[in-house]
Amino acid sequence: MRLSIFVGCFVVAAVAVHFGLVPSGARGSNVVWVVLFALVLSAPLSYVLLRKQRDEMSEQIVIKVERAKERLEEHRTREDHVTL
Repeated sequence: MRLSIFVGCFVVAAVAVHFGLVPSGARGSNVVWVVLFALVLSAPLSYVLLRKQRDEMSEQIVIKVERAKERLEEHRTREDHVTL
């Protein structure tokens, strides 16, 4: 999803530079300028537009970490009972 946002921003930036809405890069650095411009545009858009997906992923990660902690604690208590 982030890649598609970047590609969309790249197309918008390329069109804007082509039609002179945004200044082009100096001495043939036009492609580099468009890529950097697209990165600057896509970063905040990705942050805002992908908030829901990011929150869902972090919830899944928290659940997995909690499960791993529980398993680790179970193994520790089992080891404590075996060594006694």
